[in-house]
Amino acid sequence: MNRTTVVVTALHVVGVAGLAATLALDGGSGAITLVMALTAYGLGLRHAFDADHIATIDNTTRRLVREGRDARGVGLWFSLGHSTVVVGAALLLAVGVQALAPALQDESSPWRRFTGVWGPVVSGTFLLAIAVVNVLMLRRALRVARAGTGPGADGHHHPGGGPVSWALRRFSWATDRPGRMYGVGLVFGLGFDTATEIGLLAMTASAALGQVPWYAPLPLAVLFAAGMSLLDSLQGSAARRAYAQAGSGDVTRGRLRYDVLVTGISAAAAVGIGGVTLVQVAAEHLPALSRVPGASVSLEPYGLVLAGVLLVAWAVGLLALRQQRRQA
Repeated sequence: MNRTTVVVTALHVVGVAGLAATLALDGGSGAITLVMALTAYGLGLRHAFDADHIATIDNTTRRLVREGRDARGVGLWFSLGHSTVVVGAALLLAVGVQALAPALQDESSPWRRFTGVWGPVVSGTFLLAIAVVNVLMLRRALRVARAGTGPGADGHHHPGGGPVSWALRRFSWATDRPGRMYGVGLVFGLGFDTATEIGLLAMTASAALGQVPWYAPLPLAVLFAAGMSLLDSLQGSAARRAYAQAGSGDVTRGRLRYDVLVTGISAAAAVGIGGVTLVQVAAEHLPALSRVPGASVSLEPYGLVLAGVLLVAWAVGLLALRQQRRQA
């Protein structure tokens, strides 16, 4: 059993055990607590299908595989970082930090205004940067394939000079191993979308019924994290296997076409999602930008669409490569 499976399983065990303890200690609110728990787990599963999650995990995994690095755990570490914000907010609520409740509920509060800008700006900028890194890696791979050999034939990306290259080198360092995706997920989570969902779920039910115990937010947050980590980990594992299988063996025309296809889809998705995210943040503060294309687009449905497109691209590409290898 690998480490990712152990961690995801442990989150589920802890969440279910915490829920069971909550129900045992306060049986009077058992029904509403159980409904809240199922809703929290469902929100975690759904949040893993957010377009920024999918694009971030896919692009980062592809980059690590193409550089010959270990890409196991990208989705898990990203999810754990994201979940830390949720668990931290739930813990503060559980120990009675009541000042956090108004900040979470009031969209006009300084905290919500700050996190509403911080989260989208960070996620949008990250997606644009990782897309650029992947495109540069693909361009280098195509040059090497055409030349047959030469500098950079090892498949690693070595940016040259200039301020953009300097920034990309620093960015690459921050994402050059799966464990560092924890920090990326943590910064993404500080946008407080996930914390707001779980926090408002617990506080609304508590205020409406007055029957939910003070410690109920804790197992709800862990169940949320368990659901999100499950699907984020599965996506990262699927991406790693798809890119690793395509990258094995000799560089052929079919493999290059596959690289162009999947990199094009991944990078285009990252640029589109990141660009729309940044445009929407800017439009909130500069009404003149509200007419810019994408300023009013909802990205929520596109997570499932992107996941489906990537699965189809991986499957078609891998089948074509296997067929080509059999005929060779």
